[in-house]
Amino acid sequence: MMTKKTKIIATISDARCDVDFIQSLFDAGMNTARINTAHASLRGAAKVVENVRKVSDSIAVMIDTKGPEVRVTGMADAFKAGISVAQGDIISIRGTAEDLPSSREMVYMNHATICDDVPVGAKILIDDGELEIEVVEKADCTLVGRVNNAGVIKSNKSVNIPDVEIDLPTLTDRDREYIQWAIENDIDFIAHSFVRSAADVLAVQQLLDAAGSPIKIISKIENREGVNNIDEIIRATYGIMVARGDLGVEIPAEQIPQTQRYIVRKCIESKTPVIIATQMLHSMIHSPRPTRAEVSDIANAIYQRVDAIMLSGETASGDYPVESVRIMTKIAHEVENDTLNEDTDINTVLISNEVMSLIAHSAVQAAQSLPVRAIVIDTKSGRTALHMAAFRSSKPVYAVCYSRSVMRQLALSFGIQAVWVEPQPGKTNYLLRMLYSFERHKWLDKSDLVVMVAGSFGDQLGASFMEISTVENLQNKPRQGA
Repeated sequence: MMTKKTKIIATISDARCDVDFIQSLFDAGMNTARINTAHASLRGAAKVVENVRKVSDSIAVMIDTKGPEVRVTGMADAFKAGISVAQGDIISIRGTAEDLPSSREMVYMNHATICDDVPVGAKILIDDGELEIEVVEKADCTLVGRVNNAGVIKSNKSVNIPDVEIDLPTLTDRDREYIQWAIENDIDFIAHSFVRSAADVLAVQQLLDAAGSPIKIISKIENREGVNNIDEIIRATYGIMVARGDLGVEIPAEQIPQTQRYIVRKCIESKTPVIIATQMLHSMIHSPRPTRAEVSDIANAIYQRVDAIMLSGETASGDYPVESVRIMTKIAHEVENDTLNEDTDINTVLISNEVMSLIAHSAVQAAQSLPVRAIVIDTKSGRTALHMAAFRSSKPVYAVCYSRSVMRQLALSFGIQAVWVEPQPGKTNYLLRMLYSFERHKWLDKSDLVVMVAGSFGDQLGASFMEISTVENLQNKPRQGA
């Protein structure tokens, strides 16, 4: 029986993905396994998926696209250790499509038209902001920059240019290769990196639609352009990830908390799953215990009622991966128990004259007002469950699903415990069957009061009614076709 409502995503590397390890992460509270394609081969990713499926078919699998990004090229032989620079140094920067090696005389970046895109006065940040270079002049397809702090420019390090729109392709050839692999391997989510507008989402969706794939897209918000266009991105995507790594370089650090809160609220209003990621337990890569600041960061995200929180290096390569998941689970328990008796602000969710939303709102409100044990729903597409999750019920929500992919996709939704039921031709009493199953698993007792939400008019219209009764009364109620 699920006791925490906030879901946990754990990044898994093919270098450490044996079945026992994944089982231990699952037992500690992991709901979704993430594969970072920037650090995984197709063969390695397949190994992770195979072992995840051996542990449980309820664990969702997410892959990240590498996405379009600007990087420093590799170093010339004389500068293999990097280019040391001091504050005030002047360096020259050019773009290249040929992967020319960088040197002290010329630093190359892998975007051929970077000189056209970047204006004088812009700040070029290298290696997640460790080194700042201010553009002071443009001449002969070259940016002339002044170094603002001492450091070392190393091979293939990331480049961020805050508040400057760079003309990058939406998808790389590598991204297309991994998306096709995801389609063929029944992956549940694609987290698309550096989403700037709805057009970036639609470029991925077109590939999925062409293959008839049910994979859902998570848009990673990592730059100012993505924040500015958040409304159109939400309308085009399944879910949002606030990826605070690059985002924290692209916008001032002091704006990160308010930006996170702004995006989370937008997502909850629109019934869109929202994930908070990056350095949530970074110290636990090498330490058995988190810092107090990290605990507060995780708690703050849960108090904001996000759907999921994510671990990256902590579980992919850290020394204490299982402990990291366990700590997150404990924090979720504490925060959720602290808010258990508080009224959820369910009026923040936009209903927009949708019958399904109105019923979900009423079901959660009834569960708060009455001694209800749980809300029980059935959902074919997952829409009913998404609407229910948006209202952040303080009571468990048990979702009966008729496809395994929908069951796994709900592993990202707040408070949803999804179970799969194999459809049987001619039989329609799935919810009744599941009530008996929940009773056998001791999730529910016959005397428990539950709110049941279901539909009477087919898959397209979704939920159309709710009923409040005890499990026993619902089991004994005469049903057409039962």
